[in-house]
Parts: sequence; C-alpha cells; structure tokens
Amino acid sequence: QVQLVESGGGLVQPGGSLRLSCAASGNIFSIDGMGWYRQAPGNQRDLVLTITSGGTTNYGDSVKGRFTISRDNAKNTVYLQMNSLKPEDTAVYYCYARVLHFGRRYDDYWGQGTQVTVSS
Repeated sequence: QVQLVESGGGLVQPGGSLRLSCAASGNIFSIDGMGWYRQAPGNQRDLVLTITSGGTTNYGDSVKGRFTISRDNAKNTVYLQMNSLKPEDTAVYYCYARVLHFGRRYDDYWGQGTQVTVSS
C-alpha cells in the first residue's frame, strides 16, 4: 500500500502564488508518473500537470505559463508551483502517482485532496 500526503493549499488573492507538495510513502520501488489533477464543484477531475521520473511534463491547457512542476525522486515528492492564480483555478487539487511496487506491479494512487481557493 502507498500513501500520498498533500500540503500547501489555502486561500490566496487573484494574482498570488501557492506551492503544493505531495509526498509518497509505503511499498514503493519507483514512481513513474507523478503530478496533480483538480476538480471544481460540478466538474470532472482534470489534468493540471504531471511529470515522469525522467522529467517529461504534461500540462493542462489552462495552466501553461503559470504553473510549474518539479519532483525529488529520492524523496518520492512532487511540487506544484502556482503563480498568477485566477479565480477559475479554485478547486480541490489531487496528487496522483503511478507506483511500481517491489513486487513489480504498477498501481495508481490518489491523495485525499487539498483545497485551493482564489478570491479577493
């Protein structure tokens, strides 16, 4: 089993910045894709940003140029730096990880979600 623990959400004014962190622990041999999705009330869960262990990124269209992602493979941790935040960025942000277990099986995991609210 694997646990994903998120931190860093909160309330921020439009134009402000926040940094989210997500640390994975448990039965982990390695992590392939790791990143963030978000879900606003009444909407589906959408891609924000993901990054592979080799550093390849995949962006959701609405965050290009404003959000960046990085990861520390040694700590099994991923970071999301969000700049120039807009009210439409308000959502619950979920950490995601595709984990290779020591038993050589892949599984997908989600964090519990952290609320990001952009409002004046």
